Amino acid sequence: MNALKGSLPNDEWKGYEKWAFRIFAIYFFIQAVPLDWKYYRNIFSINWLHLRFSNIFYISRYTPQLFTQPSSTGWGISTYTDWLAILGIAIIGAVIWSYRDKNVKEYDRLYYWIRVIVRYRLAIGIIAYGFIKFFPLQSPYPSISNLNTHYGEFSRWKLFSLSLGIVPNYEAFLGLVEILAGSLLLFRKTSTIGALMVAVFTGNVFMSNLAYEGGEASYSLYLISLGLFLLAFDAIRLFVLIGLEKPVQPNRFKIVFSQSWQRNRLVLKTLFIFFFVFLYGYKTWSAYRHDIYQFPQTSGLKNAAGLYDVSEFKVNSSTLAYSATDTSRWKNVVFEKWATLSIGTNKALKIDSAVTEEINDKDADRSYEEAGSIGRQYYSYKVDEVNHRLILQNKNHNYPGDKLVLNYTRPDNSKLILSGVDGRDTVYAVLSRINKRYLLEEAASGRNKAIKL
Repeated sequence: MNALKGSLPNDEWKGYEKWAFRIFAIYFFIQAVPLDWKYYRNIFSINWLHLRFSNIFYISRYTPQLFTQPSSTGWGISTYTDWLAILGIAIIGAVIWSYRDKNVKEYDRLYYWIRVIVRYRLAIGIIAYGFIKFFPLQSPYPSISNLNTHYGEFSRWKLFSLSLGIVPNYEAFLGLVEILAGSLLLFRKTSTIGALMVAVFTGNVFMSNLAYEGGEASYSLYLISLGLFLLAFDAIRLFVLIGLEKPVQPNRFKIVFSQSWQRNRLVLKTLFIFFFVFLYGYKTWSAYRHDIYQFPQTSGLKNAAGLYDVSEFKVNSSTLAYSATDTSRWKNVVFEKWATLSIGTNKALKIDSAVTEEINDKDADRSYEEAGSIGRQYYSYKVDEVNHRLILQNKNHNYPGDKLVLNYTRPDNSKLILSGVDGRDTVYAVLSRINKRYLLEEAASGRNKAIKL
């Protein structure tokens, strides 16, 4: 960061450069190095014999949390309060440091190590998100329920995610850019290029979170700040060379490793890269092949997946005709391949928001399919094949008491009859399967071929 020190290495630093370095060194050390005991508690709770990619993801996503922990609704204003508190600690620490370090002329060696810490922290942070895009996990292809939800019934962030999910090749490209940027950060000679890629790419992520009301604006800004810190090392030289088109002196500082553990640093670096790149990449690929974490994995009712029209609907034995405004009548029903059933209704629902990336192992905690949408009630269910019953639980966290037990019969392959108790009312619904074809799938063969619906 020759924005702090523009002279040649080993020259005496100016007073303001030393002051700025002390503040930034303390600030970014606290931001990058896990000092929170809860972080290590989580590491020790990992089953290392059955390591999952989600374990490595959360190790890589560390940020210091002095006041609150991030949730599925976003980091929030408390994150910026944490940063201000850390900045205050850095300023106080710099004052004490300056008092005790009056005769030091330069911090070239310490500056080198701070950059190493920030480089590796930023690398694993950006690579962690890169792989869940490269193997399209973060934004999977929309579910049947999502495809049958009106555009205006989605939140902005869900629309963004679904738009990314329908173009998996583009999502994979975005992930590749992040993986490449993180990989460049792992090597000193290419770290400036990697930091520049992070600043530009993650800057776009930051703006997307602001525009689409996502919950990871704070975390993306955190990564940008690390990238800008690294970029500042060559900022002045780059400006003079590219902007002013004048020759500049290269940075010739080279650290000398004398101790044996320092000389064997390549072993540590190899292990680090293996764990956070190759092992994590393999685990992510395996999850993509066997367990797309956004959706439940428990199989649903056999041969029932699809969209169904509610051709007949009764409440307390009274038949309700189809209505565009009736809040009691079901409009349609979707059975997913997994154990989720969604009902299209006109009821006013509280939206279930989830705008940060959370990887849950349990089906009950996987909320992507219903998060950020209204117009459909989502239920997870268990199948009692002996008694032909479906035991339903509303997946929306705002309705924990909404449970149903429905009996089911299957007159033929295209019909399902559901009956049971919904609250205080008895319900009876005849479902007729709709062989619906979707433009997304029909158009997948290419623009030069005719589209028939």
